Amino acid sequence: MSENTPSKPQLVSEGPFAGWSTWGNGSDPFETLTGPFYMKALDQGGYVCAFMPEAQHCNGMGNIHGGCLMTFADFALFAHAHDHLVGGPCVTMQFESQFVGGAKPGTLIESRGDIVRVTRTMLFIRGLMSQEDKPILAYSAILKRIGQ
Repeated sequence: MSENTPSKPQLVSEGPFAGWSTWGNGSDPFETLTGPFYMKALDQGGYVCAFMPEAQHCNGMGNIHGGCLMTFADFALFAHAHDHLVGGPCVTMQFESQFVGGAKPGTLIESRGDIVRVTRTMLFIRGLMSQEDKPILAYSAILKRIGQ
């Protein structure tokens, strides 16, 4: 289970992700080490998430490691749910993923998601990760509020 406290993402002011935001401030040491991962608010609401995979994100066959993609999906879950994360921290209670394509280093990976349902104690989310408009990972999850 991953845990993430509702914190304010930090705006990136320079580099290729200028204008995007990140929690890569050490609030989640594993994501900081694995990423960096970024999020940006969409005009129509919600968020898009992205990261630039490098050789360090690859498995032995030169593809982006499935564990890296699942870690990025977990980051994206909390980004997609960001506007609903009030009143205390949440944890990933259930996570499902389907690998539907491979990904290579050096080309941006994006994730877009939908909030399916919000209850008093849980958030239901689904998302799709892609590289060059080709799907690579479909995922869904339930986040559980653990404190007020």
